[in-house]
Amino acid sequence: MSEVQQRIDQIVKGHKVVLFMKGTAQFPMCGFSGRAVQVLKACGVDDLTTVNVLEDEEIRQGIKEYANWPTIPQLYVNGEFVGGSDIMMEMYQAGELQQVLAA
Repeated sequence: MSEVQQRIDQIVKGHKVVLFMKGTAQFPMCGFSGRAVQVLKACGVDDLTTVNVLEDEEIRQGIKEYANWPTIPQLYVNGEFVGGSDIMMEMYQAGELQQVLAA
């Protein structure tokens, strides 16, 4: 595992809910990241850890390899990859995301 993969692994496994996104929760830098934050807020998440991939090019590229998922944002809950904003929205509308976050 490369150094950047180890850093990502520590972040993912060190926090309950982690969102790798463009920008911050207070100031998202793309619509998909903004929607992801809104979905998590609607689920009542208050212990969200965000990682702004625009501040670290190694993490921006490394996170795509880490989950074998080509797009950002990426949500991790309890160390497990959940998905991007489209999957988050579908899971939220089906009531599944709330269950994952409550586990």
